[in-house]
Amino acid sequence: MLTKNMSKNKKTCQVTFELPAEVHAETACLCGEFNQWDKSSYQMKRRKDGRFTLTLSLQAGRKYHFRYLLDGERWENDWAPDSYEPNPFGTEDSVVET
Repeated sequence: MLTKNMSKNKKTCQVTFELPAEVHAETACLCGEFNQWDKSSYQMKRRKDGRFTLTLSLQAGRKYHFRYLLDGERWENDWAPDSYEPNPFGTEDSVVET
């Protein structure tokens, strides 16, 4: 699930990425175009109820492809992104528009 808050100057957008506890993972990392798909730079915080969250400030007026890497080996799309788009690997990426 995505939650967005535009800055007052409309140049950046705070995006909170959230995964529900039902993903049944011990760790989650946010990977996407905003971090060159790095598999470790954006570790998500695990909440007491099992959800994972992370908030990023992204440039406004852009579209970003992203996915979650669970337990360092399993890729998961967001459950409610702005859209999905095909990727070069024959699957789909989640998309957030800021």
